[in-house]
Amino acid sequence: MSDFNQQIIDEFRANEGRVGGPFEGAPMILVHHVGAKSGTERVTPLVHFPEDDGRTVIVASAAGAPQHPAWYHNIKANPKIDVEVGTETYQVVAEEVTGAERDALWESVVTRSPGFRDYERKTDRIIPLLRLTRAA
Repeated sequence: MSDFNQQIIDEFRANEGRVGGPFEGAPMILVHHVGAKSGTERVTPLVHFPEDDGRTVIVASAAGAPQHPAWYHNIKANPKIDVEVGTETYQVVAEEVTGAERDALWESVVTRSPGFRDYERKTDRIIPLLRLTRAA
């Protein structure tokens, strides 16, 4: 894990889910996932987009990199994951949103956080959106 990510994780946990710097005011989530190939447990801090029904959406932008982020592949391989939101930790099931539903949701994401539009312009790939639903 990068030092940058570790600093965000430490700040998140020390401040009840809030972080400063470039993510100040952004809704943050810590996503726990297992390496699809390595089996190593990992934690990735991400911006998330809460929905009215209690679910939330994460964006596999990798800042517009040519490939999907490693965490995306890990979650696709093992979609039942734990997340930390604020001071709460709970299990969710991740499902990729596709087609017209994905396109409409993407517009909602870039309306709420326009920087993701810049990432879209930097890459030829369709940036995946994963919806997280609390496990029963």
